Amino acid sequence: MTKTTKRSAALSPAAVLGPRALNRATLERQLLLRRSPMSAVDAVGHLLGLQAQNVKPPYYALAARLDGFTPEALSRPMADREVVRIVTMRSTIHTHTVRDCLTLRPLVQPARDRELNQFRDGLTGVDLDRLAALARDLVEAEPRTMKELREALLQEWPGADPGALSIAARCKLPLVQVTPRGLWGRSGQVRLTTAGHWLGRPAEPSPTTPDETVLRYLAAFGPASVKDMQTWAGLTRLREAFERLRPRLVTFRDASGAELFDLPEAPRPDPGTPAPPRFLPEFDNLLLSHADRTRVVPPEYRGRSWQGNVAHRTLLVDGFLAGLWRLDEDALVVEPFGRLDAARREEVAAEGERMLAVMHPERAYDIRFGTVRG
Repeated sequence: MTKTTKRSAALSPAAVLGPRALNRATLERQLLLRRSPMSAVDAVGHLLGLQAQNVKPPYYALAARLDGFTPEALSRPMADREVVRIVTMRSTIHTHTVRDCLTLRPLVQPARDRELNQFRDGLTGVDLDRLAALARDLVEAEPRTMKELREALLQEWPGADPGALSIAARCKLPLVQVTPRGLWGRSGQVRLTTAGHWLGRPAEPSPTTPDETVLRYLAAFGPASVKDMQTWAGLTRLREAFERLRPRLVTFRDASGAELFDLPEAPRPDPGTPAPPRFLPEFDNLLLSHADRTRVVPPEYRGRSWQGNVAHRTLLVDGFLAGLWRLDEDALVVEPFGRLDAARREEVAAEGERMLAVMHPERAYDIRFGTVRG
């Protein structure tokens, strides 16, 4: 090859990946194109955590992704402290493996510091280092509810805003929710202690670069842009890491021209690959981890899975957001946004029956299709 030819190849335009190509690639990596034989703990690690504001969503998320999953497969390692619930990405509770709890939490500390800055007015006169030390002593003496922690801190700083004090403790310390909170079929208040105390291991120092996490994000959510990963992590200024990794990556463009990065050997299935229906929980990271969500959410359905600050349980049909679902007292109610033909309805009903058999084998539910949403 001549030097001119080499130069031309290097400057050739990147291939364009349309929404269906991105959809199938992301579904494959999210274990939603076909169910995986992974263990629950391995899947939580592969997916870099499962969003978990509520107790049940991580269980439904894995039921949609894993072959042979039962709720006990996640509940048991949570009881054994192999996975934990902690605030990480986007200032939200995630279920993480021990490794990610101890490494991702330090990685996103800059975002927690920015969050804390929003509450400075309520923390006038508060020594934040002393607050962190006092809060650590309190929660390591015994797990505390946020109310108990707030009341104890108010004794030290009675003029501070109570809510700002508890947020400061959460931002300064890696606080995990102790069991029985998070166990399937169990109940319990949110009680907190430090990750190091709960796990018997100190948090690892923040990595000097986020490079490894960039590679893991692409393995679970790619192909993706810098803005996509920043949306997922709640961080800024990740461009430098992508540029540093560029020689190890391949690049594409999406339909709008945005540059996408990917791992060279990562799966990118044919856009025509069948995608079975899937019942996803509220707050599933599939719908939250890209700046441009058209790879999963058709433009006409943007915002349909939310109402105010409440997220709905979502239905995928042909790989894309297609409706909502809920469990009533005696029925799984499916509410598609558009018309489903007879074949699609049969596929959705079969997937619903499978989900119910996995998650609620002790109960009998009917499957009903609700009013089609416009």
